[in-house]
Amino acid sequence: MQLGRALRHRNYRLFFVGQGTSLVGTWITRVATSWLVYRLTGSALLLGLVGFAGQIPTFLLAPFAGVLVDRWSRHRVLVATQVLSMIQSTLLAGFALAKTITVWHVIVLVAFQGLVNAFDTPARQAFVVEMVEDRADLPNAIALNSSMVNAARLVGPAIAGVLIAAVGEGVCFAIDAVSYLAVIASLLAMRVARKPPRAKDSRVLRELADGLRYAASHRAIRSALLLLALVSLVGMPYTVLLPIFARSVLGGGPHTLGALTGASGLGAIAGALWLASRKDIVGLSRVIIAGGALFGAGLVAFGLSRWLWLSLPLLVVSGGGMMITMAATNTLIQTRVEEDKRGRVMSFYTMAFFGMTPFGALAGGVLGDRIGAPATVVAGGVAMLVAVLAFASLRRE
Repeated sequence: MQLGRALRHRNYRLFFVGQGTSLVGTWITRVATSWLVYRLTGSALLLGLVGFAGQIPTFLLAPFAGVLVDRWSRHRVLVATQVLSMIQSTLLAGFALAKTITVWHVIVLVAFQGLVNAFDTPARQAFVVEMVEDRADLPNAIALNSSMVNAARLVGPAIAGVLIAAVGEGVCFAIDAVSYLAVIASLLAMRVARKPPRAKDSRVLRELADGLRYAASHRAIRSALLLLALVSLVGMPYTVLLPIFARSVLGGGPHTLGALTGASGLGAIAGALWLASRKDIVGLSRVIIAGGALFGAGLVAFGLSRWLWLSLPLLVVSGGGMMITMAATNTLIQTRVEEDKRGRVMSFYTMAFFGMTPFGALAGGVLGDRIGAPATVVAGGVAMLVAVLAFASLRRE
């Protein structure tokens, strides 16, 4: 079947099932964490600070992690990062269930998770190529990865909304900790061929500089990374402000937050499945432009809405545009990068997408306190549209 052809590969199939299970737990924790922080503090600024703390280690360390990912076994790196992530969720659960958790516990633990993600994300992106032997199936595997993430994004928040209201955030964190066993088991069950060590310069900074020069000199990769960085900086902060929309703008509770996050996830999975159904990578730059425009316009309309029945479909549109932009950019980069530089270039992808998010989250929290969450999201949507116009101009040149 065209839509799921990457699942023919045993290792990728194992990863898809294990990671998909774990990601449901991850999204349960994300929603529970944001609700916990807002319940404890009522502060948009602290919501932004928590988002900043969770992502800034990725921004600072991802480029160096990319060099090491190119040197080390990506499979072993992933096993280690999943074990460490399980420990982080277990600690969150312990503090929350003991009723001793404070916002500072949350900040320290999400910062630790950001440190883990600095290695996990480029390793996971680069490892896709090793799981899918037929290079023709790589774009499909990348799109299916995005579908998997957003199926979890759809299911996890809905479960979180019910669990938070019924039993509290601690149980959410505990479920997430247990869910990591699925992906760890899938990684250990893989048959991974041992590769000879890659010849390497002994100096990390020189290898990092080589990777940076390579990405900067490749026009398509450079433009895609710049757009992705702008998407993360001005577009993604809306996710940090969703608890405020749920409670203060739309007058709801944790169920409303779960519905809003799930609506964005529904749009994202629809966008990812559409990309997975494409037969080739022809016209990807046009797809990126269309997805970015959809994302920006959806954010502007969502920021102006004051009714849940309107906000939900607008988040479906925004989520679809966001995912099309992100996954198409990933595919464009993965299909052009040289294998010996894949880890480093995907660390720049990680830095652009995840690493810029903390600055956007912090700015979103500050602006949310100053001008309100709706005006902040509208401003982000307008800035997103400007970024897409700039990318379109570069493409024409």
